Amino acid sequence: MEWIHPMPKIELHAHLNGSIRDTTLLELARVLGEKGVIVFSDVEDVIQKNDRSLDEVFKLFDLIHMITTDHQTVTRITREVVQDFALENVVYLELRTTPKRNDSIGMTKSSYMEAVIKGLRSISEVDVEFVAATDSEKLHNSCDGVGRKKIYVRLLLSIDRRETTESAMETVKLALEMRNVGVVGIDLSGNPLVGEWSTFLPALQFAKDNDLYITLHCGEVPNPKEIQAMLDFKPHRVGHACFFKDQDWEKLKSFRIPVEICLSSNIITKSISSIDIHHFADLYKAKHPLIICTDDFGVFSTTLSNEYSLAVRSFGLGKRETFALAKSGIDATFAEDEVKQQLGLIFDSASPEYV
Repeated sequence: MEWIHPMPKIELHAHLNGSIRDTTLLELARVLGEKGVIVFSDVEDVIQKNDRSLDEVFKLFDLIHMITTDHQTVTRITREVVQDFALENVVYLELRTTPKRNDSIGMTKSSYMEAVIKGLRSISEVDVEFVAATDSEKLHNSCDGVGRKKIYVRLLLSIDRRETTESAMETVKLALEMRNVGVVGIDLSGNPLVGEWSTFLPALQFAKDNDLYITLHCGEVPNPKEIQAMLDFKPHRVGHACFFKDQDWEKLKSFRIPVEICLSSNIITKSISSIDIHHFADLYKAKHPLIICTDDFGVFSTTLSNEYSLAVRSFGLGKRETFALAKSGIDATFAEDEVKQQLGLIFDSASPEYV
């Protein structure tokens, strides 16, 4: 399926810290090993494996959280992650990350995000457009070459489920302050077994009232009461939706809430027991809005092309149907209308190869 890689693609569910290159993880882990912070031999095999177990996935996340707590590293991984998506012909990326505080090095949520923006500005290999098209000052890299790759990037600030209401509100206020540098929305994520929906609702409602887009990790674990409350909130998108019951599907479909589908992630974490019973098939058949995503392409050893290939193999999609599915993701983006129009033109120019 060589045709999938050059196909323009849209990525709407990608965590910055989960999308780090294995080579970068190895390099940074070695540094921590030399400093005596970790035992490098304990993590080397986990980093290099392509078929990590769920326990190994969480072990890797623990390592990632240890190495992404300084500004220089945040800038570097932002640059590399966006480059990797662009080289895979992702034309629009919504990158989500949790603004972190590290008092020991003077990192605030604001300075963390400044490091992310610095990473976007430092990219020279591809043309990156991350400032809202309505802003009077377009701070994207100039494009001098012919046929140069271009990627639109928008940012989602994540509220971690371990946070307090006050901390969540701080993240939303930061997102509002950063609208002029491509922040378009708020994500709720983190360990689904931690925290209560009522804790985050005030901040999420404040975000919604101020016209920020909202996407929620919803139904990652069986929690019927929370799933219904999240759907009643009417977020602009939800991610995963693995443990929905019939009444949840009915509500989701009646509200036409797009679903971010992460096939490999759902299988590896055993949220879905096998690909043949994945809810992608039912949603696709029902013509419900959905978009194929990676979740964490580093942690789950995948790419967006691989995720589309998995969908093609598992659900019998043809070339034309796959292209149409990718293009339909435009409507689910949190981009401005001007950007959606540009994305439409990009897909239209590629369509002769796929239809």
